[in-house]
Formats: sequence, structure tokens, C-alpha cells
Amino acid sequence: MFNDIGPLELVTLIVLAVLVFGPDKLPKVIQDVTRTIRKIREFSESAKQDIRQELGPEFKDFEFEDLNPKTFIRKQLDNDELGLKEIRNGFDLKKEMAEVTDAVHGRESEPSAGTTSSSSSTGDRVDMTKKPDDRPPFDMDAT
Repeated sequence: MFNDIGPLELVTLIVLAVLVFGPDKLPKVIQDVTRTIRKIREFSESAKQDIRQELGPEFKDFEFEDLNPKTFIRKQLDNDELGLKEIRNGFDLKKEMAEVTDAVHGRESEPSAGTTSSSSSTGDRVDMTKKPDDRPPFDMDAT
């Protein structure tokens, strides 16, 4: 609940509480606050149980944390049915960038062990060098 409060802020809150409520009333105030927090948690858990009972057995795996969009998306992306893990693990950004750099500079790319690049296996190379007579079309209305 208070994950982002540092030690200096905690000491400041304690000193402020002692100054506001006084050392005599502070234990009673702390008990009242903890009792109120406990009641709110019990009410929240009761409401969650009521909602689960009303939803029925189809939603027995329903978690309220899934209503958070970040958690929902993370859970769906980790789902193995889509095969995203294989795509994510099979993608090597450094190798792809090296192949693009080699193609731009006109060098022959060396495939790594166990994998072959599509450009070296087919023999077809895309010429990405810029020719001096290839100018982009000029549109007077666009400028």
C-alpha cells in the first residue's frame, strides 16, 4: 500500500502525528485507523465474494486484478496459444540489423550456425544503393 514512502517521509509523518495528536492520544488514533482499515478490507473481500457468487461457475478463474489493463495485456501476451513466445525468442535483433547493414553496404552476410538468411539462400539481392539519377518526385503544392 505504501511502497513508495521512503524512510525520511515516514519519520516526517510520525513526527507530524505526534505534534498534531499528542503523545497521549496517538495510540488511540492508531488503533482507530487500523480498525477502520481492517473493516474496509473485510468489506472489500465480502463484495468480491458476492460478485464471484453472482457471476457463477463460468467465472471461477476470474481475478479482479485482471481488470487492470496492463495486467490483462501481460496475461494475454504470456498466453502460449498465440505462439508469441516462439516469435519473441526467435527474433534476433542484432542479427537482423547486421544483415540490413551488410545489404546496404553491399557485403555478403555470413549466416550464423544453424540458421540461413533468406537473401543468401535465394541468391536474389535487393539493391538499396542510391543512384544519382533517382530523385524523388517534386510536388510544388506540397512545399
